[in-house]
Amino acid sequence: MGDLHNALVTYGPLAVFLGAAFEGQAAVIAGGFLAHQGLIPLWLTLTAAALGSALIDHGLFLAGRRFRGAKFVIRAAQTRGFAKALQFIERFPISYIFAFRYLFGLRMVSPIAIGVSQVGTLAFTVLNIASAIVWAVVFTAIGYWFGETIEATFGRFKGTEHRLTIAAVILAGIVAVFHLVKWAWPRLKMRFSR
Repeated sequence: MGDLHNALVTYGPLAVFLGAAFEGQAAVIAGGFLAHQGLIPLWLTLTAAALGSALIDHGLFLAGRRFRGAKFVIRAAQTRGFAKALQFIERFPISYIFAFRYLFGLRMVSPIAIGVSQVGTLAFTVLNIASAIVWAVVFTAIGYWFGETIEATFGRFKGTEHRLTIAAVILAGIVAVFHLVKWAWPRLKMRFSR
């Protein structure tokens, strides 16, 4: 158990950072639970979650901004759905920037769409950081505050920690591969259909 404890202490913040960047809420809730367990300091969990979320979203925003003049983006922006989304973003930029992290299925595409919109880089940067901090606090707090309930539930499985940990790692790997394939499949399909 000492090796597992050391691994969680050493790599837990990195896992929260990467999970917040690419997966979302589940990794941050798990980070809150680890903070509740005393394995990671709460401030470090919050910092890793906020940084992971803010950095990936800023990078995606910059990608949208960089390619908004590309022909394929201009054509996409002329479609009815994309045009309506851009109008909504430009009409309610603050609300949208604070809300998109909570909207299932829009987490990764929203910063790109905001980059294509008329929202300024400085405005997005400030709002993105503020939104990432709020998001990190909300989901870390869920993991932290419900830690007692989680402990009570899993306390019944005392002595099976290694098997539960291995199962959790395998499940996390399956979820990561699923999301990677879901993201990559349309791009590969387009590339090979030409």
